[in-house]
Amino acid sequence: MTDQRTTPSAATTDDGDPLDAVPAVRRDRRFPRWVYDHGHEPDPRFTLANERTFLAWARTSLALSAAGVALHAIDLPVTPGLRSASALLLVVLGLLAAVQGWTGWAMTERRLRQSRPLPAALLTPVLAAGLVVAGLLLLVGLLLW
Repeated sequence: MTDQRTTPSAATTDDGDPLDAVPAVRRDRRFPRWVYDHGHEPDPRFTLANERTFLAWARTSLALSAAGVALHAIDLPVTPGLRSASALLLVVLGLLAAVQGWTGWAMTERRLRQSRPLPAALLTPVLAAGLVVAGLLLLVGLLLW
């Protein structure tokens, strides 16, 4: 009489197949492939921290876009042309923050998977300069009113 019980083995897929028997292409269906098809799975804490950073960029993007829309919609004592220019600049900065969030997440995740040094945020100097310009436009618009 043989023992019919199965013993827990190494990791398995959703279908119950051992991962060793599954081709690598079928193993990982996550998007984007150019991120997940490289290296090895990093410590989950690092991946989750990277996702939280992405979400912070998404919140920043939404806040900048909302500030631009509000600045345009609300009648403030600011020269209209400078107010519109500042509002447009804030909306553009919101779009750039979203781009920074996505590219930053993807580049960081790929580097984590390859055990390489993490990249610098590429668009932060542009965002900082844009915020300074938007603030100066509003200041000048207030003074000229």
